[in-house]
Amino acid sequence: MKVITFGTFDLLHIGHINILKRCKELGEYLIVGVSSDELNKAKGKKSVYDENDRLEIIKSLKYVDEVFLEESLEEKDSYIKKYGCDILIMGDDWKGKFDWVSCPVIYLPRTPEISTTEIKLKITNKFN
Repeated sequence: MKVITFGTFDLLHIGHINILKRCKELGEYLIVGVSSDELNKAKGKKSVYDENDRLEIIKSLKYVDEVFLEESLEEKDSYIKKYGCDILIMGDDWKGKFDWVSCPVIYLPRTPEISTTEIKLKITNKFN
């Protein structure tokens, strides 16, 4: 079974590892769409690492079989079909947002008390 998930994956942390590990446990092959810099900009986000670095970081993880650059949230179903995926897995902060795609969707709980946004805030507060 092919599993697909998506994310920015900036400032890699245990929450990222946990969701990728759980994704891999639910299938034999894990494909990860990494948000492009332009997509992040459209979502109001600015990454510490650029898209090429984030692609390489995610590609190097043992749970991940394949990575690609996600250019648009609206293209989720096109990516699912292109890569022949059987299931989409997302964090539960996206619950209900992708129920329209052509395969089953599982929304996994996020790792408590960790997020890239929180890490960035801690870093900013520490140096201000």
